[in-house]
Amino acid sequence: MAEPVESGSDAGLRIDTIVKQYGRYPALRGVSLDVQPGEFVALLGPSGSGKTTLLRTLAGLETPDSGEVRLGGQDFLALSPRARRVGMVFQHYALFRHMTVASNIAFGLEVRPRRDRPSKAEIAERVARLLALVQLEGLGTRYPAQLSGGQRQRVALARALAIEPRLLLLDEPFGALDATVRKELRHHLRRIHDETGLTTLFVTHDQEEALDLADRVAVLREGRLLQVGAPRTLLDAPQSAFVHAFLGETNRLHGLARAGRVLIAGEPWLSPATTLADGPVALFFRFHETEIVGPDQGLAVRLFAVHRKGGNVRLEGRDARGQTVEIDRPLTEEGQYQPGQTLYVRPTVTRIYAEDPPPA
Repeated sequence: MAEPVESGSDAGLRIDTIVKQYGRYPALRGVSLDVQPGEFVALLGPSGSGKTTLLRTLAGLETPDSGEVRLGGQDFLALSPRARRVGMVFQHYALFRHMTVASNIAFGLEVRPRRDRPSKAEIAERVARLLALVQLEGLGTRYPAQLSGGQRQRVALARALAIEPRLLLLDEPFGALDATVRKELRHHLRRIHDETGLTTLFVTHDQEEALDLADRVAVLREGRLLQVGAPRTLLDAPQSAFVHAFLGETNRLHGLARAGRVLIAGEPWLSPATTLADGPVALFFRFHETEIVGPDQGLAVRLFAVHRKGGNVRLEGRDARGQTVEIDRPLTEEGQYQPGQTLYVRPTVTRIYAEDPPPA
């Protein structure tokens, strides 16, 4: 058995072609990812994309069929789960209801073998520091049932930090909380990450959460890693139709690439050049990436709904082929549009991809 990874090592985490299959179901299809020391990486994707399987593999709760994981250059998969020094936070807290908050936080330290166990005074001091870090000072004697959902999740985070992990893994930690609490806890989590400097992997299916929190976002789909990059990079330069569609609200129009041009809905005004091979393509543009133009200068869209959305007016309509088109306009224009009205819409920014069928 390999020796535990030493605390204080500044080398990063390397995940190399991890494969995991459950019967005939491929959960991970050769996933590779490098994570720098102290980096916060979000694993983003829909249900079944392999996010949690990858996290459980790192924690030692799953054994991959093939591939390597190294931390500090050392074979991480050769270590026992305890020796990996991984802190993990789950969606449903997993707190001990019969223990106080302080006892829950101290649990991972108190069950260590005697030779590795800190003294009672050291444990108490560490618990007090962690309560302050997660802003729950004075609540150490309460029980989980006496706390709100957001407070319980902060206790779970403090418990994961108590063992001084080399790697912090967060599996949909805010999934059971309402939207207001989720947003508040995002700020807490990012602050705690910045204060501790821990290398962190955060699983979520919530695009806003990933883009708001992470240094980099890794987008997974059906066991494959499609793209990794800073949030702004993924938003500005998505490399596939799936990544573009998954990262925020967007319009998608179907068309054809022929002889280096793209024809959308048979409209001659929208025929950008392309290097894509001839065949079906998808053209994307965000709701705000549009302008209203005159007849025959844009796509004819017949409105069926007009309503407020945030600080904008959301216009929903369909083109002649029945494709839905949504447009955001300034709130000052609210009275100018009515259901049944026909507008001519021209995208100001477009991205074109070959049609993106699901992986086989």
